[in-house]
Amino acid sequence: MSSALTDLFPHPIVQAPMAGGVSVPMLAAAVSEAGGLGFLAAGYKTADGLYQEIKQLRSLTGRPFGVNLFMPQPEYADPAAVDVYAHQLAGEAAWYDTELGDPDSGRDDGYDAKLAVLLDNPVPVVSFHFGIPSPDVLDSLRRAGTFTLVTATTAEEALAVERAGADAVIAQGVEAGGHQGTHRDIPETDGSGIGLLSLIAQIRETVHIPIIAAGGLMRGGQIAAALATGASAAQLGTAFLATPESGAHALHKQALTNPLFVRTELTRAFSGRPARGLVNRFMREHGPYAPAAYPEIHHLTSPLRKAAAKAGDAQGMALWAGQGHRMARELPAGQLVEVLAAELDAARTALSAFPGASFPGAGFPGSGGI
Repeated sequence: MSSALTDLFPHPIVQAPMAGGVSVPMLAAAVSEAGGLGFLAAGYKTADGLYQEIKQLRSLTGRPFGVNLFMPQPEYADPAAVDVYAHQLAGEAAWYDTELGDPDSGRDDGYDAKLAVLLDNPVPVVSFHFGIPSPDVLDSLRRAGTFTLVTATTAEEALAVERAGADAVIAQGVEAGGHQGTHRDIPETDGSGIGLLSLIAQIRETVHIPIIAAGGLMRGGQIAAALATGASAAQLGTAFLATPESGAHALHKQALTNPLFVRTELTRAFSGRPARGLVNRFMREHGPYAPAAYPEIHHLTSPLRKAAAKAGDAQGMALWAGQGHRMARELPAGQLVEVLAAELDAARTALSAFPGASFPGAGFPGSGGI
């Protein structure tokens, strides 16, 4: 099973699925064509929209790719807290001349319908965020010829992923941009995430399935470090955000290296779930008061974010980015894969000069594998 997954992509480089219109078919195709594993993000799309994007991607490349699904969320949000936050955002709505969204616009992101699309039209890889699918779902995808990956942010979550029957676990460090893929949203643990290298080591000692490292990776040398620590491949999101094929808003791409945005933080301000983004006015003003209520807050702020983007105001947008954002390179996605692979080879060569140096992951020639 491991070697079969390894055969899907020559380089141990996975393009992270970034929801919200970033991970478009052109980006995924460019990454896959260059020898990485491109990904589509099904989050916030309709089932038909996902089907159409898969169809378009297949017209652009014959190489393997993946699709990411958000797991349905349990109902634990406090409606009163959501109402209070909506009242707080009334000034934002007036400023951007728009209405707040309906917080009760749906909790499951069309999960069953999207899963049906992926079972009727199987793709090589499917990953899951915000929880673990049932063993029956994982088994159904396996019978369809699909490899399954599930995000984990702790060793305990990774063990649950293995026990459910997934083929590999995505170890997401606290450095990662966008939403943390915790299986349960517990406000008391906000800010207590584990750094990627420590997380890989902990998961490596806990499970036997392959690990894909995710979180703040921007250079081939960092990928080499993740592989040496025990990962089999690396998933990069922010690194691909600035590529011309990315569907990110131009202001979002520019903000990655704009001196005005000097740091990132985890915030609930835009979605009600912890997500790492560039610190801007909206995050500073509303982050401290945002309740734990996903996807209610996501639906509530959606019109505000769209209006801010339309107005050209990056201070009101959700500028998701990992801690390595200042290292972003405006290269075509395929070229970026090639550069990362060359940097990885150079780092591997340098490391091999030390007696006893090795990469625990096996499968990718000289670079570790799944």
